[in-house]
Amino acid sequence: MKNARAMTLGRYSLGVGDRFAHEAEAQLQAFALAAERGVSVVPVWNKSNREHEAVGSEPASVRTAADRAVRALGWQSSYFVDADHVTLETVERFIATSDFFTLDVAGAIGKPPEAGIVEGFLDRHADLIGRLEIPGVAEPPAITRDVAERTAAKYLHAVGEAARIYGRILDVRGEAAFVTEVSMDETDTPQTPTELLLILAAIADAGIPAQTIAPRFSGRFNKGIDYVGDVARFEREFADDVAVLGYAVKAFGLPEGLKLSVHSGSDKFSIFPAIRRTLRATGAGVHVKTSGTTWLEEVIGLAEAGEDGLELVRGVYQAAFERREELSAPYASVIDIDPARLPLPAEFRAWSSGQVVAAVRHDQANPAYNLNVRQLLHVSYKIAAAMGERFARVLESCRGPIARNVTENIYERHLVPLFLADTRMSLST
Repeated sequence: MKNARAMTLGRYSLGVGDRFAHEAEAQLQAFALAAERGVSVVPVWNKSNREHEAVGSEPASVRTAADRAVRALGWQSSYFVDADHVTLETVERFIATSDFFTLDVAGAIGKPPEAGIVEGFLDRHADLIGRLEIPGVAEPPAITRDVAERTAAKYLHAVGEAARIYGRILDVRGEAAFVTEVSMDETDTPQTPTELLLILAAIADAGIPAQTIAPRFSGRFNKGIDYVGDVARFEREFADDVAVLGYAVKAFGLPEGLKLSVHSGSDKFSIFPAIRRTLRATGAGVHVKTSGTTWLEEVIGLAEAGEDGLELVRGVYQAAFERREELSAPYASVIDIDPARLPLPAEFRAWSSGQVVAAVRHDQANPAYNLNVRQLLHVSYKIAAAMGERFARVLESCRGPIARNVTENIYERHLVPLFLADTRMSLST
C-alpha cells in the first residue's frame, strides 16, 4: 500500500469537540494562552458521525468553524480537523474536509482473520518470540509463540480493517497529507505491553503510518467526569505503553512522532499528574481527546446568564429526565448515572442560576456538584439540537459567559495540569 505524505501532529495535542460549532474561537483562545506560556499544544477539532447524526450537521461544518476561529485569532500554528471514530461505513463523508482520521476498529477485535494471516505474521516476527528488553518497561515481556498466536488471532482482523479504512482515505485524497490514528480503546480489557507491541508490528506490516494509537487502559473513562480506578495502576500502564511505542518506532519503522492517545480524556483530573510525570520523565508526547464537554460549558454559561438561558437549561433537563433511558442507551458503556440521585424536574426548575452551575460544573470540592446531573446533561445535547433556531438564538445572546467558561475549562482544567507549569496564569491577567 502506498502512503500519503504524513502531516506532523506535534508533541502535545488536545482534541476538542464542539457539538454545535459555535465555540471554536473560545476553544482556540485556551491554546493561545498556553502558547503565551511557551507551551505549544496543537488543537484538533473532533466530531464523530454519531454526533453529526444527532444534531443534523455535516462534517464540513467543523472545518468551517475551525478555519473561522483561526482567522479571527490570527493563529499561526498548526491545527487539525478529526474525523472521529470513523469506520469503513462512515468515513466517506469526512474525507474531503478532515485532515486527521481516527480509525475505529474496536468492533473488529476478536474476529478471526483469514486463513494463513496469523501464521504469516508469526513467521515475519519470529524475532519477537522470547524475553524482550524494552527500556522503561518494568517487567520485560516474555513472549511465547502461543501468546503471540493468541494475540494475533485477536487483533489482526482489526488491524486489517484499519488498513482498509486507511486505503479508502488514500484512494480519495491521493497525495494530500493527513494524520492517522488507530483506535482500539472501546473494548472490554486493557491491552498488555505484549499485545500493544504485537499490534504495532501488525500496523507497520499493514503500511499504516500511525501517528497516534488509542489503547484501552484499566479503569472507567466515563464521559465528562473524573477517572474511576486505580491511579497507580494507570500510571504503570501509561508509562509501559510509552516505552513500547518508543521501541516499536525503532523496531518496525513507524513514524518518529508516534504517541499515545487517551480517549474520553476530558475531566480525568486524577490521572493528569500521572500523564504529566511520564511525559516529563520520557520526553514523550500525547494526544488527549476530550468528549463533548464544551457542550456542558455552554449549559453552564446559559445557566449563569439567567433568564432565557437558564430557562432553556431547565427545559433541556426536564426533557432529558423524561427520556433518560433513550438518551443514555448509546453511551451505556461510558456513563454511570444513579437515577436516585437525579433531582426531579420540578426540583431542578426551582433551582437558582447558581445552584444549576454548582451542580453541573466539574468542581469536586463543591458539595453541590452532582455527577449524575452532569452525565445526564452530557448525553442530552440532541434535545438542544431539536430546539433549532431558539437554541441558536439564546446561545448567541449568552455569548459572554459561555465563551469565558469554554476557554477556562480547556485552559485551567486541561492544558495547565497536563502540559504547563504548576504556577497558573489567571485568565484575568
